[in-house]
Amino acid sequence: MDLVYHYYIGASPEDVWQVLISDEGVKKTMFGCTIRSTFEVGGDFAYVGPGNDGDETVHVYGKVLAIEPNRLLSVTEHPGPSYRENHAELETRITFTLEPMGGCTKLTLVNDRWTSDHPSYENARQSWPMILSSIKTCAETGKTLDFGY
Repeated sequence: MDLVYHYYIGASPEDVWQVLISDEGVKKTMFGCTIRSTFEVGGDFAYVGPGNDGDETVHVYGKVLAIEPNRLLSVTEHPGPSYRENHAELETRITFTLEPMGGCTKLTLVNDRWTSDHPSYENARQSWPMILSSIKTCAETGKTLDFGY
């Protein structure tokens, strides 16, 4: 049930990293959300933005498991409280890995540790290619994709 994606991006690992962790990059690629985190192992992280609870909707939240600037970001992930009553029990792991390859960067995303009955699996499976495509476009051009919503 692991979700694994590989994207090749015509940008440096440093540029891709900025898209992953900066408010500007996240807002462009995560449907208008900002990222809230100290980016320290054990610290909190959340994607917060427009949604069910207005502009401060917590879409997903968790803890930072590992971080190596320009190379690795791994976090636990829970759906936001307004999405699932049992949100605290529903935990997966998201790991972004960046590897330089010639003049580009290989971005690997692994979203694992799914329970067999996790209600967000199908949504994540459909959303990750859109998000990763936006990350690629943003890192390469500074723009994002218009999905029509």
